[in-house]
Amino acid sequence: PAAPVSLSKVTLTKEAPSVSLTKQGGTSGAMRVNLNWQMRKQFKGWGSKLGRAMAMHADLDLDLCALFELSDGSKGVVQALGNAYGSLQQPPFVLLDGDDRTGASASGENLTVNLDRKDYFRRLLIFVTIYEGARSFADLDATVTLQPQHGAPVDFSLGECTVPSTVCALALITNNGGDLVVRREARFLVPERGVSPQRTVDHAYGWGMNWTPGRK
Repeated sequence: PAAPVSLSKVTLTKEAPSVSLTKQGGTSGAMRVNLNWQMRKQFKGWGSKLGRAMAMHADLDLDLCALFELSDGSKGVVQALGNAYGSLQQPPFVLLDGDDRTGASASGENLTVNLDRKDYFRRLLIFVTIYEGARSFADLDATVTLQPQHGAPVDFSLGECTVPSTVCALALITNNGGDLVVRREARFLVPERGVSPQRTVDHAYGWGMNWTPGRK
């Protein structure tokens, strides 16, 4: 007999980082991937000046992005840079809904994944970059939520950033014989001098793409 489908929310942690979307009932329809963030306002002691300098940015611009690899071997990126917003009805079956430049929007930034085309996916890496407005993710509280249309939500927090990171790998979604597995990454990466955040993520996860500078 088939294992029962769980419809209660799953919160991924460092100790329990993975969950099967199939077991959560999330196998069809649209899945929204949401990034919501806010600034920490509590600054104490000697770090208060540094904290304010790093975090108090009204112009903070975070970009939600996705690297994809499809079953036919094709690879690419969905991101606001270069207006590479993707598509739900044709490859890569991933769409960036918009570009929230403030973080004040209740909905934050959203990617939508077409789970009706899950057989086309080999792997999908959701990540976020700081486009402008801050030098690192320090003093940001961020939560990632994956909400399948027909299934329970999966969420996790990024935790504290303690390195000068401008790009963070959020979640890796892999197709294991038709079973989509979500793994919390919450991995803050530090680009080397002159290396873009996108190329940094590519190198960390072995995507092997060629990158050129982009604008939005």
